[in-house]
Amino acid sequence: MVAGHLQEKKGYYYMVLSYRNAMGNRKTKWFPTKLPVKGNKKRAEAMLMELRKTFEPEDKPISDDILFSDFMLQWLEVVKPTIAITTYSSYSNMVKSVIAPYFEKKGITLNGLKATDIQAFYMEQLKRVKPNSVIHYHANIHKALKYAVKIELLDTNPADKVERPKKNSFVGSFYDSTEVEKLFEAAKGTRLEIPIFLGAFYGLRRSEVLGLKWSAIDFQSNTITIKHTVTSCNIDGKHVQVAQDTTKTKSSMRTLPLVPVFKNKLLQLKEKQAEYRRVCGKCYDKRYLEYICVDEMGTLISPHYLTSAFPKLLAKNNLRHIRFHDLRHSCASLLLANGVPMKQIQEWLGHSDFSTTANVYAHLDYNSKLSSADAMVNGLSGALEAIS
Repeated sequence: MVAGHLQEKKGYYYMVLSYRNAMGNRKTKWFPTKLPVKGNKKRAEAMLMELRKTFEPEDKPISDDILFSDFMLQWLEVVKPTIAITTYSSYSNMVKSVIAPYFEKKGITLNGLKATDIQAFYMEQLKRVKPNSVIHYHANIHKALKYAVKIELLDTNPADKVERPKKNSFVGSFYDSTEVEKLFEAAKGTRLEIPIFLGAFYGLRRSEVLGLKWSAIDFQSNTITIKHTVTSCNIDGKHVQVAQDTTKTKSSMRTLPLVPVFKNKLLQLKEKQAEYRRVCGKCYDKRYLEYICVDEMGTLISPHYLTSAFPKLLAKNNLRHIRFHDLRHSCASLLLANGVPMKQIQEWLGHSDFSTTANVYAHLDYNSKLSSADAMVNGLSGALEAIS
């Protein structure tokens, strides 16, 4: 229901409408009548009455008989201002490409949605994608329905009654020290040399590699500070590159030692980039002067380029195929193989909690199993002698 009243301002009547938006909050909007106050009250009241009948808020409240597919699309617009652009991109792709099209064909309304409908959707998706993808769909649906409960369109959240699929375990590929050595040799002198070193030696994520700035390198104290990221995403069909002074988590913002060999590489690169700027002159891209990973013309190396160029480099040099992100796993496996405790690896990689590191890399921690075996041998030496 849209309420309204007349308001006098500087000798003229204004129509002030009051309504609830999609978030359930009360909003007001002013409209000029262009009528002077003197002798025009009845005309102004008639205009107000007509406006109240025809006014359609852009962010009008969502009704409970809306199709669930349309509700999901409206929910996207509600949460868009409250989340990071990369998160919105992820939500949007899932909702617009998978969730909304499926439920639109079913013709299920928001108030008619049952847990069995959601469960059937999950079962259908499991025929084409892995459980982890369905878990992401569930997260979106659950959040949207939680919002529906919040604004009193639903009494309960039907997604609470649904059984999520079991998360599929992930085992990353990784290179051993010999393979990493060959990779460094293959990347030497290419655009990928610095990104590959950052990925394999420091275990940096792709976004952290591309977001590294010269200001993050302290050549006096010999440190590297990870505090800026560059990612890419699709927003409404457009490819967008996002630079942020934030990392994946607070723990991802970390300071690591600048080892001598990499310090020398960076100093050489700094000189090269200065020479490229001098030679190219006005043609040099000055938008990314702060960044380390740029091409010869000064343009920032994009996430897409890094992802696509990396496997080509591997194939060209007859190296085993892995993803760029697997350099991070390679870093962890080499640290474990050289006796670095899991807690220190957590801090090196910038994981938010110990369980993340332990869950991902426990299968590689063979040294700890050897220590456990030795402890058991020592503890049960008498019993072992008796059976030998």
